[in-house]
Amino acid sequence: MALVTGATGNIGRELVRELDEKGARFRILVRDPARAAGLPERAERIIGDLGEPATLAPAFAGVDRLFLLTPGIGTAHTAHAVSAAKAARVSHIVHLSSINVVGDPMPAMGRWHHRREGIVRASGIPATILRPGGFATNALEWAPTIHAEGYVLDPVGPGRFAPIDPADIAAVAALVLTESGHQGEEYALTGNEALTVADQVQIIAEAVGRDIEVRETATPAQAVQSRFPDGAPQALADAITEGFTLMRADTVGFRTDTVERLLGRRPRTFADWCARNADAFRQPTAI
Repeated sequence: MALVTGATGNIGRELVRELDEKGARFRILVRDPARAAGLPERAERIIGDLGEPATLAPAFAGVDRLFLLTPGIGTAHTAHAVSAAKAARVSHIVHLSSINVVGDPMPAMGRWHHRREGIVRASGIPATILRPGGFATNALEWAPTIHAEGYVLDPVGPGRFAPIDPADIAAVAALVLTESGHQGEEYALTGNEALTVADQVQIIAEAVGRDIEVRETATPAQAVQSRFPDGAPQALADAITEGFTLMRADTVGFRTDTVERLLGRRPRTFADWCARNADAFRQPTAI
């Protein structure tokens, strides 16, 4: 029996579908059952909250594998989940971390994930660490300005990265959860195309059939303000600003072949993802 946390998010929903197609036995931890609408009915729903450790025992009872995805910048949710896993004698944790952990020097976002990895390792439970790069779904943050005025702020200019489709992360996670031989491994996951923001915007424009302006003069601070118009915690804002600065400096784009090695196929392209999600960038129709 596997337990999936983060099951209603971009990765979790895809993972649940993958596990369902494999016929795997699994359950999902949800705070709000309504958010699990559309997920396979075969998936057992257990109400609980990683922020409230007293709610976790029923979800972990009888579980031997855990997919651990924790949001935010803290470590408490990871610690609570690992403690519950130890009590339930879970035998394998598949932990979603970040490619930022391998940064040299390690950026703030990498340090947060590194601390979480440390909690997982200190548990003594065999683990597999998944370290994806930037998600293709991050482009959804551009939808409001595309809808409002047809533009995207570009704070990274010539910088390149290889966005990965969350569906590919989920496919790797499902493989690792259901097949032996992955305990102790650390997998860096990226897409196969090193793209600039302008490249990505052009692909989106082609998918939706409209012109989209790229405003390349945006500073990292302006991009953070656009992303969080009501403000963001200072630590998060500083980390995002640092991330944009590092991305601008990387004009090659870090890529790995891990997805292809594990799945036996090339990663999905950014255009593939856009084709499935083009409606998110189209101007909403008034009713």
